[in-house]
Amino acid sequence: MLPGMAIALLAFAVFSLHDALIKSVQQLPVFQIAFFVVLFSFVPFSVMLALDKRERSLRPQNPGLVALRCMFGLGSLLCGFYAFTHLQLSEAYSLIFSAPIIITLLAIPILGEKIHVIRWIAIMLGMVGVIIVLRPNNAEFNPGHLAGVAAAFSIACTSIVTRKIGASEHSTTLVLYPMLTNVFVCGVATLFVYQPIAGQALLKLCAVGILSAIGQMLMVTAYRSTEAQFIAPMQYSQMLWALLYSAFVFNETVDSTVLAGSAIIVCSGLLFIWRELTASITTPVLRTRNLRMPSGPQANPVESDNNHSIDNSAGNTSSYENDTKP
Repeated sequence: MLPGMAIALLAFAVFSLHDALIKSVQQLPVFQIAFFVVLFSFVPFSVMLALDKRERSLRPQNPGLVALRCMFGLGSLLCGFYAFTHLQLSEAYSLIFSAPIIITLLAIPILGEKIHVIRWIAIMLGMVGVIIVLRPNNAEFNPGHLAGVAAAFSIACTSIVTRKIGASEHSTTLVLYPMLTNVFVCGVATLFVYQPIAGQALLKLCAVGILSAIGQMLMVTAYRSTEAQFIAPMQYSQMLWALLYSAFVFNETVDSTVLAGSAIIVCSGLLFIWRELTASITTPVLRTRNLRMPSGPQANPVESDNNHSIDNSAGNTSSYENDTKP
C-alpha cells in the first residue's frame, strides 16, 4: 500500500510541475500551447503503441459516444489550460477539483444513480467552496474562473461518457481518438493565432509533453501497486504544490479567501471518497476518484479483442492532453 501511495504522490508532483510549466508560457495563445503539448505527448504514446505487439482493433464500438467524449476532452484541455494561464494554480485546482460534484449530479439523470445524504452534503459543501473561490462580487473575477468551471464540467461529462462506454472500448481507443482530435483541432486553430515561439518556451512545452507521459506511467504503476481508494486522496497534494509554486516561482500571494474555499472543496472531495469506500449496495459514481485518469481504472476498459478487461492499467498521457484529468 505505502509504495503505491508514494508513487502516486510522485506522479501528482510531476503533474503539478506540468501545470506550472503551462502557466509559465501564458504569453502564447491557448490553442498554440495545447497543440504543441499534445504533439509532444503524442510522440511517446506512438512509440509505446508501435512497440506493443498485441493485435487489437482501433475501430470504436460506439463511434457517436467516442466522438462526444473527444469533444468534451477537447473542452477540458482548452479550458484547463486557459485557467492555468489566467489564474493562480491554487484557484485553478480548486475549480477543477469541483468536478466530482458535477459528475455526481449528472449521474442522477444519465446513469440512474441514487444519491444519498452523505453525497448531498458533499455536493453542498463543494458548491459553497466553489462560490467562495469564485467570489462573484469581487472585482478580480475574470474569464479564467469561468474556464476553470467549464473545465470541471467538461471533465465530468468525459467521465460520465466513459462510464457508459468504458467496458466495451479498448483502452487504446479511449486514448488515441481524443489525442488525434486535440492535435487536429488545435493544429487548425493554431494556424490562425500562431505566434513565434522562443526557444525557451518551446523547450518548456516539450518538457510538458514528456512530463505528461511520465506522470501517467507513474499513475498506472501506482494503481497496479495498491488499491484505487488509497491513490485517489493523493491528488489533493497538488494544492500544496500549487501554493509552493505560487509563492516561490510566480511570486503570487494566495489570499485567505482562496485558501478557505480550496480547503472546503478538498474536504468535499475527501467526503466523496469516504462515502464511496463505505458504499456496499450501489455502484459508486466515481470509481477511481482520480481526475487525472477518468478513463482509467473507473472505466474498466476492454484491454483485448477477446474482451478480457483490466482494472488499473489504462494508459493515457494526461487528464487534459488525452482527456483521460472534476
